[in-house]
Amino acid sequence: MGSVWGHSIKVSLFGESHGAAIGCVIDGLPPGVTVDFAAVDAQMARRAPGRYRFSTPRRESDRYEVLSGLFHGCTTGAPLAVVIRNENTRSEDYCQDVLRPGHADYTAWVKFKGFADFRGGGHFSGRLTAPLVFAGAVVRQILGEQGIVLGSRILRIYDVEDEAMAAEEIPALPPDAFPVKSPGAKERMQRAIEAAGEAGDSVGGVAECVALNVPAGLGEPFFHSLESHLAALMFSVPAVKGVEFGDGFALAGMLGSRANDPMFWEDATGACTEAGAGAVKFDSNHNGGINGGIANGQPLVCRVAVKPTPSVRLVQKTVDIRRGESVETALQGRHDPCIVPRALPVLEAVMALGIYDLFVHSRKG
Repeated sequence: MGSVWGHSIKVSLFGESHGAAIGCVIDGLPPGVTVDFAAVDAQMARRAPGRYRFSTPRRESDRYEVLSGLFHGCTTGAPLAVVIRNENTRSEDYCQDVLRPGHADYTAWVKFKGFADFRGGGHFSGRLTAPLVFAGAVVRQILGEQGIVLGSRILRIYDVEDEAMAAEEIPALPPDAFPVKSPGAKERMQRAIEAAGEAGDSVGGVAECVALNVPAGLGEPFFHSLESHLAALMFSVPAVKGVEFGDGFALAGMLGSRANDPMFWEDATGACTEAGAGAVKFDSNHNGGINGGIANGQPLVCRVAVKPTPSVRLVQKTVDIRRGESVETALQGRHDPCIVPRALPVLEAVMALGIYDLFVHSRKG
């Protein structure tokens, strides 16, 4: 069940990086949803390899074929199945015996007793995020009909950080493979990636993801909290090693009086009043739009730490698992010196899936 997720909807992934194809099945979509495939294509293009100079030179069109669940451009209510053919593999770059440091080679060997497809990382590969982006691109269209808008930006690459910006501004950033607020930070980030790549190394970073207009009340206490639901999905994305909501770990260094988000009552005219028709508003958003595991109506803010690409060309210590001896290796193949830019549409996709899953659950309740 390791490749199946969901409660109100189910998403299952299949395939390997160098196999014939990869894909997904989405079960639980309502019938009658008109799918905007131009919007799907735009999301798929953001993640696809070989599209800009900081990406792996592996070129894949990521053309998808819908096998079921769609008729005359609308969902039928049956499982929506999609397949994406692998077109540009170079399996000779990979060896099963010499384990790659930082990859899942050793844990896959132990768990699957040496039978896992190791080429290009097999089923553990970031290649499997392509069908995830497809699934997220479909459900975010349904969320859009409810006014829920998602977006992301690169907050940090290596030791270079972007300027602060309001969560509401992030979805409005111009479409770009490298979305940041500060042009200067963008240039320094790109120089850091280039320098690492030229040295045969890699860098990681932090992505900031937001969802606007998430209705207050979405989520459950404890085990199906909005935070735990989304964090499980974020950690399912390869290379993600940290997730925080709102100010996250910085809250540990604050006094409670500062960490709280003071509330006030705003009437229909936008004036702060003590009574009358209106709504609860907040002076700050240190908690990232969530209290007690439940959305409070503020922007949902999540930051995700993405580790450096483990595939580096520098000589590293490892083991030959069949011969049972220590060896050294310098990895070959085509790899991203930084995967943060291509991770953004994946993180938005899983955020959309998590919100939609809870949204459907809340309507059933």
